[in-house]
Amino acid sequence: MISDRFRLAVAQLNPTVGDVAGNTDLVRKARAEAAANKADIVLTSELVLAGYLPEDLVLKPAFVSRCMESAEALAKETADGGPALVVGTPWRADDGKVYNAVALLDAGEIKAVRYKYDLPNYSVFDEKRVFAAGPLPGPVDFRGVRIGLPICEDIWNDEVCECLEETGAELLMVPNGSPYWENRAEERMQVVVARVVETNLPLIYCNQLGGQDELVFDGGSFALAADRSLAFQMPQFEPGIGISDWTRTGNTWACEKGEFAKLPDLDEANWRACVMGLGDYVNKNGFPGVVLGLSGGIDSAICAAMAVDALGADRVHAIMLPYRYTSEESIEDAAACAKALGIRYDTVPIAEPVEGFTSALSGLFSGTREDTTEENLQSRARGVILMAVSNKFGNMVMTTGNKSEMSVGYATLYGDMNGGYNPIKDLYKTQVYHLSAWRNAHLPKGLQGPGGEVIPSNIITKVPTAELRENQTDQDSLPPYDVLDDILECLVEEEMSVSDIEKRGHDRALIHRIEHLLYIAEYKRRQAPPGVKITERNFGKDRRYPITNRFRDRT
Repeated sequence: MISDRFRLAVAQLNPTVGDVAGNTDLVRKARAEAAANKADIVLTSELVLAGYLPEDLVLKPAFVSRCMESAEALAKETADGGPALVVGTPWRADDGKVYNAVALLDAGEIKAVRYKYDLPNYSVFDEKRVFAAGPLPGPVDFRGVRIGLPICEDIWNDEVCECLEETGAELLMVPNGSPYWENRAEERMQVVVARVVETNLPLIYCNQLGGQDELVFDGGSFALAADRSLAFQMPQFEPGIGISDWTRTGNTWACEKGEFAKLPDLDEANWRACVMGLGDYVNKNGFPGVVLGLSGGIDSAICAAMAVDALGADRVHAIMLPYRYTSEESIEDAAACAKALGIRYDTVPIAEPVEGFTSALSGLFSGTREDTTEENLQSRARGVILMAVSNKFGNMVMTTGNKSEMSVGYATLYGDMNGGYNPIKDLYKTQVYHLSAWRNAHLPKGLQGPGGEVIPSNIITKVPTAELRENQTDQDSLPPYDVLDDILECLVEEEMSVSDIEKRGHDRALIHRIEHLLYIAEYKRRQAPPGVKITERNFGKDRRYPITNRFRDRT
């Protein structure tokens, strides 16, 4: 029995959805490290044995059974007298329903199981689809300490924590699967402060780490004492085991000792999220590396830098795919970028395949003028070549389109949209410019790329162009990116009316045009590869608009 002291290990782990054996081994190793540090209990993240988000895997009975069997196996291992485990897992109850659950494993047994009460069904979450909601939980007994185990969303409203406090909980340990987006850490802190104020109980927040398809889980686990002071803070974007000592004075538990990591600023957090999302997608899906078209433009350059930071230079292959409109400046800039990053760089001219397509279509196109059709043949020829290289050597094609261009359809299906993953899919063009300059001045620790100027300054300062015809620039078809991005953020992130956007100083006809382009490009976005979520409303899980849609805001 614990009297007035215990040592807690918070396991900030990077599980893989569906890899039950691998995830169980991660927990097992974390427990061994905690035991070496003489911890009494190990707290892990939400659904750690399944990986999060498991989505419709939960509807597969064999998957749920495997997770439960792993929990039972881990419980038996706690008979060694070492630390107890708090693990998240899907759980099939006697009533046949499947719950998002957390189990306390100690002394060779599953001592208690608690179910998630508040199932999120907004933004990227769809838990009501696959889980049953549990009842309001009571605390569990851990060696004489009454612990509340609310699960993630359970702390975003007051009901669960108030119930736990009223039924005798002495502190709250919360397993979380909280994904990253801008300023998310501050939002979590505000929620935890509110729960601590309401219950007057310390709260320990353990968050998942790692990339899962479009989502990145940034870790950043922490605890607040009952007086709302920060008890400990673990880093973002880094795995690890956080050890803290807790003592009881009267009826109040306080953290005596814990680490205090410095959290990254917004630019570094966004960069690291893009890098982690890409790296985990490539590694967890078993690709040996990535291949991308390096055009001499800023989008492909930033993607190449992110890929090197995530995977190392030896796993990144860049290919320049020039045509008659490709400038010498672009060729020089692409080569300089590849050299700065230390990556393999090849040149594959596309004149022959483009002219082959043009020749094959000459009969059908006879009597018509050249237009974007011929321009898109260049992009599609590049896409075919990159996919062929991927098929031959196994590297995943990395897509390089930004959110501004994807918003208005300034991208070519089966061309520059080809690929398996896009690290900048949720970055507006202005953010791409900003982060490119930021990365040239910073190298966050733990990343595999070189320091210094990895994106040549000329790429950042020159006028952006797709180079699909003579003297083309992006602004031939689009407004300046600072204007475009502000309108898009109003339409996409804020769902503002045209009238309200006009009040910000934008031309009404331009707003109508951008809104129209946004809606008619939905069919393209449905066919785009996944990419890292950075903003509050990414294209994909967050924003689900119909493809067939005649609504336009003309009030």
